[in-house]
Amino acid sequence: MSICHKNTKKQKEYYKILNFVLIMDINEIKARFGVIGNDPGLNSALETAAEIAGTELSVLITGESGVGKEAIPKIIHHMSPRKHNNYVAINCGAIPEGTIESELFGHEKGSFTGANEARKGYFEVADKGTIFLDEVGELPLSTQARLLRVLENGEFIRVGSSKVQKTDVRVIAASNINFRYAISKGKFREDLYYRLNAVPISIPNLHDRKDDIYLLFRKFALDFADKYNMPTIRLDDNARKLLENYRWPGNIRQLKNVAEQMSVLEKVRNISLDALAKYLPKETDNRLPVFAGDTHNTHGELSDRDIIFKILVQLRQEVDQLKKTVSSLKSQDSSSEIKDSSKKIEPPYTNLPSHNLFPHEETEDYSTFEENISDNFIESIEKEKSLSLDETNIELIKKALMKHHGKRKPAAQELGISERTLYRKIKELNLND
Repeated sequence: MSICHKNTKKQKEYYKILNFVLIMDINEIKARFGVIGNDPGLNSALETAAEIAGTELSVLITGESGVGKEAIPKIIHHMSPRKHNNYVAINCGAIPEGTIESELFGHEKGSFTGANEARKGYFEVADKGTIFLDEVGELPLSTQARLLRVLENGEFIRVGSSKVQKTDVRVIAASNINFRYAISKGKFREDLYYRLNAVPISIPNLHDRKDDIYLLFRKFALDFADKYNMPTIRLDDNARKLLENYRWPGNIRQLKNVAEQMSVLEKVRNISLDALAKYLPKETDNRLPVFAGDTHNTHGELSDRDIIFKILVQLRQEVDQLKKTVSSLKSQDSSSEIKDSSKKIEPPYTNLPSHNLFPHEETEDYSTFEENISDNFIESIEKEKSLSLDETNIELIKKALMKHHGKRKPAAQELGISERTLYRKIKELNLND
């Protein structure tokens, strides 16, 4: 046997043993952290997490909402040398823009209204440990700049202070946004993206993990049977096929909710296809009055504000058209009276009983009655239109101001009007308070 053949055989045996050890490690990780599934994409994410756990590299986890991204940073932290220090998880999208920097970097006493004492931020608390920034794509640009400084040299400054402080943290971030699109629109810093994305880990959505769907459902069904002290629900063959072929836009979070609802509400514990279908919204079902806006859409859909204004414009056009129609009918009636003055136009309700319905009032000529009705009708429509527009404007302006915490410049940009126009609208609609 040649030396080359011997080396090749040894290499094959080595990789076989290495692969076996890696599979054992992944199964141990799944058992320890409650990860369920055997999808190759999921296994690849777990392998990457285990391989880089002992390094200091930043990690960016991407995937749809509800796929279970929060499990990866826990695995990385507990398999790293930092496991005996703090692990801090933060949902950046749940913290108001006005307080996000104070929450992350801390503040000094008296730095703003309500700052009655100095407070440590999350980066200070997580020193020597790991910090997980979930929904990092929701951070304001100013905060992104401060985060970049922490990533580059471990430095930060508390709000209201001029003293530079140091921290030693490992940053793991996650988001479901399209970073390329956000960068192109100026909503996310490109340098921060590359700094966070030292090691990218992508979590597959549930629809692409068909073999794992039933495994997850069985786990949730057992958990909720134990929680509510009830028999475990089971799916028949047809219901299982529906479960595995459904798109699951809400991913694992939606599957868990469906399992819990059925565990509580279904009296028959053997679930049929029809019973399961009640809990799965149709993908084309849209009962909202308007489509929900998407701040990161790339397909050119209209935002909520655009659709509202479009509806208002259409309403105004319809009212104007109705007004023209009523005026045209009045003109036709007047011309027919001139052509044949000997004939009196009879109202359409001449077949009513001949006695006077209003005995204490004098009857009016039909043409005068019609004119009064038309004028009153148009006037009421104009008033209603004006009121609707004012109420809509008030609501839009209030929402924009609340979203931006009373800051008028970004509120004006949100509404698509100039800051001067916003000032004027606030004054006109008595919104100064």
